Formats: sequence, structure tokens, C-alpha cells
Amino acid sequence: MSHSRFTGLIAYQRAREVGDGIHSCVTDWDSFEMWSTGMQLVRAADSIAANIAEAFGRDSTADTRRLLFIARGSLFETEHWLAVSAARGLLEVSGLESKLSEVARTLNGLIARPGPRS
Repeated sequence: MSHSRFTGLIAYQRAREVGDGIHSCVTDWDSFEMWSTGMQLVRAADSIAANIAEAFGRDSTADTRRLLFIARGSLFETEHWLAVSAARGLLEVSGLESKLSEVARTLNGLIARPGPRS
């Protein structure tokens, strides 16, 4: 089914890697931490790539940009939950921080790109 342009985007690929990596870590947490902090973290991280994908299915540049901004908001939320997880001793975030920085850089490039995205 991969007839979509978004799968080739570095921002999308790195966001998926971050989401998959976080998911792998959270599944090892105890039940309380997994269902409280963990679920929030996984949902925020998965939302980055999902919103990039949705953005590239839109017809207008304005709608595409709006969803890319939502993806960036999910990235910031992911950073928040990573900080909470680290403060609670649940997760080592150093490797994830560098991947999130790459997602942010490439996502900002998509947002700044002028004109239609089709």
C-alpha cells in the first residue's frame, strides 16, 4: 500500500524510529508506570510520525502546514514525557534526545518549505 510520499521523508523515518524505540522501552516498565507515564509518552511519540503522514495526504498547503505544526507540538510533548521519565528513573534519554533533535530539524525544514507539497 506504500504509494505515499511521506514514507521517504527523513523527518517521518526518524520520527518512526523514535516512536518504535520508545515503545520497546516502555513495554518493559512495571504496570503502573507503563499505564501512566508510558502510555502518554508512546502516544506523543507516535503522534509525530502520524501527523507528518496525515499532512502529506492533504490538498492545501495551509492544511499541510497545520498538521506539521501539530507534529511539532507532539515532538515537544514527547520531550516533556522523556524528561519526566528520566526524572523518575525510568528511561535513559541521551540517545533519544539526539534522534528527536534530528526530527525537529527536518520537521522545521518541512514547515519552512514554501509552496504546495504534492
